[in-house]
Amino acid sequence: MIKREQYLTKIRPFYNSDLVKVLIGMRRSGKSVLLKQIISELKEQGVEESHIIYLNFEDLDYSFIRNEMDLHRYIKDKTSDQDKYYLFFDEIQNVMNFEKAVNSFRSSLNCSIFITGSNGKLLSGELATHLSGRYVSFRIMPFSFAETCKVRGLSKSEIQESHFMDYLDYGGMPQRFLMQTEEETRVYLRDLYNSIVLRDIMQRSNVRDLDALNRIMEYLVLNVSQLFSAKSISDFFKSGGRSISTETIYQYLDLILSSMVLNRATRYDIQGKRILTRSDKYYLTDLGFSKIMRSGFKDDLGPRIENIVYNELINRGYDVYVGKTQTGEIDFITMEGDQRAYYQVTYLLADESFADREFGAFHTIADHYPKMVLSMDKYDFSRGGIAHRNIMDFLLEDYQ
Repeated sequence: MIKREQYLTKIRPFYNSDLVKVLIGMRRSGKSVLLKQIISELKEQGVEESHIIYLNFEDLDYSFIRNEMDLHRYIKDKTSDQDKYYLFFDEIQNVMNFEKAVNSFRSSLNCSIFITGSNGKLLSGELATHLSGRYVSFRIMPFSFAETCKVRGLSKSEIQESHFMDYLDYGGMPQRFLMQTEEETRVYLRDLYNSIVLRDIMQRSNVRDLDALNRIMEYLVLNVSQLFSAKSISDFFKSGGRSISTETIYQYLDLILSSMVLNRATRYDIQGKRILTRSDKYYLTDLGFSKIMRSGFKDDLGPRIENIVYNELINRGYDVYVGKTQTGEIDFITMEGDQRAYYQVTYLLADESFADREFGAFHTIADHYPKMVLSMDKYDFSRGGIAHRNIMDFLLEDYQ
């Protein structure tokens, strides 16, 4: 597998910090491999293997560690001197009350702690209480388009639109590149989806209505990049002869977001400079799930391309919002400190009137932050201080 340098660059300054390093991401998005890459770098820096302790709590070898006291006893037995230890806890949400043990290690041992989890609420509740101000978090995503090209061993000149279309269909889950055929890829993605729904959502949250959960997931996948309302999902259920309350819809939606199979982009009022809470957009963490769930439904490239751009902006470390203007909407606003940028995303600028509409979306925005239209067109349509970029060029701008 490739070295995930964009994450390692951010994590390296904290290798020896007493801050707990928290890596969160959807199941099978590459967190375990990233931990092993960190371990490899520590060994290269001279850290002795006896002072590196790695526990994967999905491995049955560690099934005897059920709670904080089991974990505490195990680590105490392994740390026999005063030299620095590096503790790696993979999928730590499987250990009950793990945050108490982590806080104890941080305060009583000479150690650097790294933990991963596949639950979006890992940083809420008790962990936030016990480690308030004492951790740094990193969101780990599946492979970006650029990373999938590196996995294939492609030089920049060898990358074709067909590679982009494959990414649009099957996404960037790392293990899917070990599959030999399209059918194997479909089976892998289907099995992964089922494990997320059945294990990360149903079993951990005691959800009993699998049909309702799958129907809500189906609706969200079929409507990625669209504004969401509980009523629209309720109507979707009614069309299938079922009734479900908005309270239940929001409850299930919260569980889906916790599994990190979907991400929520909240709306931001550009003129009023405030977050809007009435409606949001949802994007798949990996578009491979769209491929396996859209069978028999009309396919629309535009929303999926918008989904790819959203994931890329998240990958680059931005806070990403959907922008509301006086007259309409901007697909994305990215914020980083006091800097921001605006993006419009479309499949193609089919004609001049279409181009006028996409570029015109920025006309009511009076500030001077960068504004960009992204499409698959190869001709440069830049105008009036608003840049136009080909989407593939944008995704590969730092590719080497």
